[in-house]
Amino acid sequence: MSLSLRVTVFMETTHANVLSVFDFDGTLTRHDSFIPFLRYAFGNRFFIRNIAKMTLPALRCMRRKLTRDELKEVLITTFLTDIEEKWLRAKAETFCQLYWDKLMRSSGLLAVASERVSGAEVTLCSASPELVLQPFADKLGVKLIGTQLEVKDGKLTGRISGHNCRCIQKINRLESVYGSLAQYHLRAWGDTRGDYELLTAARDAHWRHFHPAWKRRKSPLEMLKANHQNY
Repeated sequence: MSLSLRVTVFMETTHANVLSVFDFDGTLTRHDSFIPFLRYAFGNRFFIRNIAKMTLPALRCMRRKLTRDELKEVLITTFLTDIEEKWLRAKAETFCQLYWDKLMRSSGLLAVASERVSGAEVTLCSASPELVLQPFADKLGVKLIGTQLEVKDGKLTGRISGHNCRCIQKINRLESVYGSLAQYHLRAWGDTRGDYELLTAARDAHWRHFHPAWKRRKSPLEMLKANHQNY
């Protein structure tokens, strides 16, 4: 067997069961993408008028009278009720083209490319809507698991289909696609509380890996790993 063939076989064997999962907002991007997308898609006047409606729900969430998931549902209902799915997809495509360089972390892009070259199965797993992130996943050349929006007769209903894809729902969604995560060498990258369950399930967990060093100091991973139960 030639040296190049042996190396190829080794890489295929080594990485055949590697699943590399990247959170999107704040991990691969410099900041949240969904709110800027809504501003871009609807324009400043409509955006400001509707984001003002989020003030009371946001205050209720801060007082723990509304969960983050419930707040997300209010945001989606406020902006995306009776919106044409085709229109939203077109806006997402253009948003990706226009804001790619402003949003994406170069170190994150290199990491995704490296995982792909290694032969790992690579996916984004995000709480942001799949409809909005699909162009980004396509450009990265990876799969996508995100929050799904309910569509009827070609229009968004303003409701989430299933659950907001964060916390334990990231594990549930991944396993619905890939089966038991125990069969993989799971690698994961995340940056917020919504990624804890994913990171604790991973053999290789990367907390705020692409952030400046001062933002990575207080990693919760050691404490979480100590209390982790295998999924």
